[in-house]
Amino acid sequence: MLSAWGLAMVASSFLFLYIGYLVDELLGTTPNFMLGSFFLAIGLCVWRLYAEAKRKGMDL
Repeated sequence: MLSAWGLAMVASSFLFLYIGYLVDELLGTTPNFMLGSFFLAIGLCVWRLYAEAKRKGMDL
């Protein structure tokens, strides 16, 4: 299960980085949206991992 979450975290990080890069290029705000979307992706993945672990009854 953890390897699937690791893959999901890497894939979503790269996807959000790319989308943030495109928005930054469009608006001319070099690292703002790229970094913001990257941290959003990491935070959402960690939150979903925690929620799934809590739902399955794992002791965290």
